[in-house]
Amino acid sequence: MTTALDLIAEAFAPLPGRRLLDIGCGAGALARALAARGATVAGLDPSATALAQARASLPEADLRPGAAEALPWADGTFDGAVFVNSLHHVPGPGMGAALREAARVTGPGRGIVVVEPLAEGSFFRAMRRIEDETAIRAEAAAALAAFAADGVVAIERDTVVDRVETFADLDAFLARVTAGDPGRAAAARADRAAIGEDVRAQAARGEGGFVLRQPLRVVVLRVAG
Repeated sequence: MTTALDLIAEAFAPLPGRRLLDIGCGAGALARALAARGATVAGLDPSATALAQARASLPEADLRPGAAEALPWADGTFDGAVFVNSLHHVPGPGMGAALREAARVTGPGRGIVVVEPLAEGSFFRAMRRIEDETAIRAEAAAALAAFAADGVVAIERDTVVDRVETFADLDAFLARVTAGDPGRAAAARADRAAIGEDVRAQAARGEGGFVLRQPLRVVVLRVAG
């Protein structure tokens, strides 16, 4: 099964020596995967806690605190930039600015990959009671469409892949979706029984526990010029 990581690696191939920026890098899972394939990775995230985790496993990487709307790197620093499940977390009016910043720090002819979860799938429905992201995911899609329409980038590829996750039990699912988010954690505690019913209703049974699917839209962009 093709994954979002497969498509990211393909978009920037060959990876050895590529300078790539992970915008909204969190604890560094994607950055580690790209570095393992030979890329030179930098990252940015507003969370000090997440950055500390990323630095622990990638001490050589250039990982900085900050906002996607104002990237602290010079024009043309990178061969490519990636947003993975992060664009919709940028405050609404800043989504377009974040995309323009990605184009600035890459530059003409270089790539940007945006991976965004769709407001559908069993994973989305299972967590909707904890946080319903329908509106902000639609807002991110609209910002991406407006960015492409401005002519700053051309869309090279636009496809959907499934992220498939297996959880041993409800606690494992709740740990996954509330990690580092006090608001989600509070919602989970307040409505645990109903959330458990949602998970059981949406999940397929698989080896190792409950299987949930999240469709991800993967858009590969090329900066114009």
